[in-house]
Amino acid sequence: MTSIDEIQPGSIVRGPTLPEPIEVLATVPMGEALKVIGRGMQTGMTHDPVLTPAQIAALDVSARELPFDGEARLFRLGVEAYRLGLAYEYDPYFSLSIARVDPLPHQLEAVYGYFMRLPRIRFLLADDPGAGKTVMAGLLLKELKARGLVRRVLIVTPANLTFQWQREMADKFREKFSVIRGSVLRANYGQNPWQEEDQVVTSVSWVSLIEDARESLLRSHWDLVIVDEAHKMSARSEDHKTYAYRLGESLSQMTDHFLLMTATPHKGDPEHFRRFLALLDPDVYGSIESLQQAMEKQEAPFYLRRIKEALVTFPHPETGEVRKLFTKRLVRSAAFDLDGEELDFYDELTRFVEDQSIMAAQEGSARGRAVGFTMAMLQRRMASSVYAVRRTLERMRARREKILADPEAYRKEQIQRKMPDDFDELTEEEQQEIIAQLEDEVLSVDPAVLREEITQISRLVDLAIALEKREVESKLNKLREVLNTEGIFDDPKMKLIVFTEHKDTLDYLVGDGADGRPLGKLHEWGLTTAQIHGGMKIGDRNTPGSRIYAERDFREHAQILVATEAAGEGINLQFCWLMVNYTSRGEKCPVIK
Repeated sequence: MTSIDEIQPGSIVRGPTLPEPIEVLATVPMGEALKVIGRGMQTGMTHDPVLTPAQIAALDVSARELPFDGEARLFRLGVEAYRLGLAYEYDPYFSLSIARVDPLPHQLEAVYGYFMRLPRIRFLLADDPGAGKTVMAGLLLKELKARGLVRRVLIVTPANLTFQWQREMADKFREKFSVIRGSVLRANYGQNPWQEEDQVVTSVSWVSLIEDARESLLRSHWDLVIVDEAHKMSARSEDHKTYAYRLGESLSQMTDHFLLMTATPHKGDPEHFRRFLALLDPDVYGSIESLQQAMEKQEAPFYLRRIKEALVTFPHPETGEVRKLFTKRLVRSAAFDLDGEELDFYDELTRFVEDQSIMAAQEGSARGRAVGFTMAMLQRRMASSVYAVRRTLERMRARREKILADPEAYRKEQIQRKMPDDFDELTEEEQQEIIAQLEDEVLSVDPAVLREEITQISRLVDLAIALEKREVESKLNKLREVLNTEGIFDDPKMKLIVFTEHKDTLDYLVGDGADGRPLGKLHEWGLTTAQIHGGMKIGDRNTPGSRIYAERDFREHAQILVATEAAGEGINLQFCWLMVNYTSRGEKCPVIK
């Protein structure tokens, strides 16, 4: 209850009898009443109401200068709630208000200029890599959920991207997705986890090839299906459809909204492309001619492709300047020559590989093909590091010694192994498991042949050990030279990624010296390092030994991150712009993407 004494010049009064908040300029007592002379805070008009004691009691009086002594957290929550309420009612880009992203012009164009204009979204997004297709898919999801159009969402990706999608959806859009894979299906025997979870990420290769997974998935209805790297769903003709394509046909029929995403939609075959688009709607383009006409006239309402050279930023608020989104990538090869003893070792290894490969080709069986793959892998590991090829040779020798001791046990456990068709799509951990099995393969269990192979392998191992002791590996010395001559770490904040294809080479560079691992060369050079490889779980920022923790360690502390292909799976390394590809020339480097 307000008293007359509280109303003083300079104060602000508000109340049901006042037309607006008034700044008090003067007061005139009139018996029990009070005449207030003041200026309106909103209009600037002069007001001079005469207020009775009852009206005075209903006033709210505050100082001219607010004390700002309230609880800041509650104030922020109140402002945020008010903002969200206005956004929900008036903002056509509402999902931006509830997402943790700063979208780019081309991303807004795709979502609001194309996706949201379709009453039933059936769309192929074919932008170049790096355009942020994940962000566009997330914005679409938020818009459809805000409108009450979707509840159950399925994201189908290559196996090595499942956890990346799960993390991106959680971090950027506050959407919780469960990853369903073989272990989840086995743990829920007798149940259907596809029906129990409303938001799921799964592997396209696994769910396409494993019958139980596919059948249980197709018993569920989905409101929105998003397929990443959708070009894997390919079909040359009616009789030549991949398992992934057949899965795509089934998913297309059981969902309302279907988004395909790929950077390589066209493989040069018009019929292949037409069948690919038929996943969205089999009736729209019944012939190659109608498809070509639509593309030429830019009348394909469910297809969008932008190349990275055309992507730009928003105009600068002061100058109006727009900049290209992608700066030029500078690539330089650091050439080196093999040391004389390195060359001798490489020649010896090549002769061994050639002899084994010839015998493998003559064998002609699945076992022979497996040995042939192992021989090719040996030379790739030589290109990676002497340590990597030495560790592979040691494992091959140990396996032959075990077989020599008990050949009958080997025959019983031997199975006809082959490289799975989706080997490149498997996670690094799964690939390494298969490679370890292939290293166990031998062409013959004849004791004389095994002893000869053991002798040859032992000689190669001895040569490799001698090279390591001399510390003259040309490739390693070139790496050190590049680090020194380029002055990479003259800036203490500079970060560098070193990519290697093989875990053994990673140990050679950043090993901790425990459990048979060497002390890494980068540690010997006094550099601080972090590492990511397929044997590490995704984890989180607070779990030591996990990939996300390693990412945080690299961001906040380490100078160098040495990583295998696993660093391209669910890890955000965009804060680093320097990288050394420490693998054989021409080999894939997924961390770049």
